[in-house]
Amino acid sequence: MLTASAVVTSLGSHGALIASAFAVLGAGGDGGDVGLVAAARTLPLVLFLLIGGAVADRLPRHHVMVAANVLNCLSQAAFAVLVLAGEAHLWQMMLLSALGGVGQAFFGPAAEGMLLSSVEGEQAGRAFAVFRMAMQGATLGGAALGGLMIAAMGPGWVLAADAAAFAAAAALRAFLDVKHIPPRAPGGGLLADLRDGWREFAGRPWLWGIVIQFSVANAVVGAADAVYGPLVARDHLGGAAPWGLALAFFGAGTVLGALLMTRWKPRRLLFVGTLCVFPLALPSAALAVPVPVAVLCAVMCVTGVTVEVFGVSWMTALHQEIPEEKLSRVSAYDWFGSVALVPATMALAGPAETAFGRTEALWGCAALVVVVTAAVLCVPDVRRLRRRTVPVTGAAPVAGKGSADTEVFSAT
Repeated sequence: MLTASAVVTSLGSHGALIASAFAVLGAGGDGGDVGLVAAARTLPLVLFLLIGGAVADRLPRHHVMVAANVLNCLSQAAFAVLVLAGEAHLWQMMLLSALGGVGQAFFGPAAEGMLLSSVEGEQAGRAFAVFRMAMQGATLGGAALGGLMIAAMGPGWVLAADAAAFAAAAALRAFLDVKHIPPRAPGGGLLADLRDGWREFAGRPWLWGIVIQFSVANAVVGAADAVYGPLVARDHLGGAAPWGLALAFFGAGTVLGALLMTRWKPRRLLFVGTLCVFPLALPSAALAVPVPVAVLCAVMCVTGVTVEVFGVSWMTALHQEIPEEKLSRVSAYDWFGSVALVPATMALAGPAETAFGRTEALWGCAALVVVVTAAVLCVPDVRRLRRRTVPVTGAAPVAGKGSADTEVFSAT
């Protein structure tokens, strides 16, 4: 049920990401307006993430997920109605995108905590790979279908389909079986829970080092994908359909990467995973050239494979190192750091294009990904943390030292 609901949500959401950008452009907006709408979604995500993580560790996680899905359904339905009626103004699109961000802030930590607590033992990595393969397969279908629907019917119908997907996902998640999850003792209050989560997060150099890395990487890649990608597609590639196809190839790459990780179990999880982040710079470079659609699709596919190697390795590391009762709070700090800079880069993407040029801005995105990824490899724990099969049950180890039941402490 958990996988089925994730597939349904992913099918709708990834088409809607493309649709919202083209809805803004269709309403007469420019690259700066696309960035503002994207930033409007991400800013409340940043503001509410830590609260969402604490709430998800106090309340039944599936209840939090259902409530968030309902909010996302309503906001996307209103967005669709405005676009279909031809009455969508920039402030309205920003407001509805912001409501979607609030829903995601509560949904994300709850969903990750639910997933990480649903598997155990040495098959955890394979289970994560299978889950992500199903989810990325839905991403592939959602992006491709979304691009085709936008070209054939316009972005409003894609947004309406996303609203329906959130409604279906909420219904599925309402019936999740949670008997396997151990009961959690009440915390000492919201602030105390947040401080406890911070101690768990700050005590692990591999964790906060990689989160800082992705705070920069996600910000610049998000700007390239959400703002510059649709503009390059409009000006050089032929519109929404080719860009949707390129995103679909990225989704296909993630499916292949997840399939690879069902068989491959790298011992040094985060070292291998971090090496696989370097290709994340390739799509921005390809858009900067810009390369033909066929080459862009190949680049996106390769990037998808390598990013998924990191994704499965990262989830495996969190599963084996973080106690179950703190998973959502640690996930919230992870998400918070990873998206904290995204609103600023989304909002500044348009002005940066004006000041430096689109090509130069895209090359800058690619360079920053390379620099921060090389920097995180300097963290010793990232190079040394090793795979094991017995999950931890206590607090975070002292920074720079392994936990008691870790044979050799090393990063994934």
